[in-house]
Amino acid sequence: MNLGFNDRIVRVVAGLSMVLFDYAADVNWDVILLFIGCWSVMTSAFGFCPFYKLLGHSTCPI
Repeated sequence: MNLGFNDRIVRVVAGLSMVLFDYAADVNWDVILLFIGCWSVMTSAFGFCPFYKLLGHSTCPI
């Protein structure tokens, strides 16, 4: 795990809002918003972000 509690909450809220906004978006933005929203929710659910791992960054206090 490399995501802390606050980082996970922010990612869930942002991801869900992007997925919900996806329904009102234009067809061109549909896939992009859905991908980013699902990515945010999935990284928050697992508590692991591959990009943080590549950069050597962690917000997890443990």
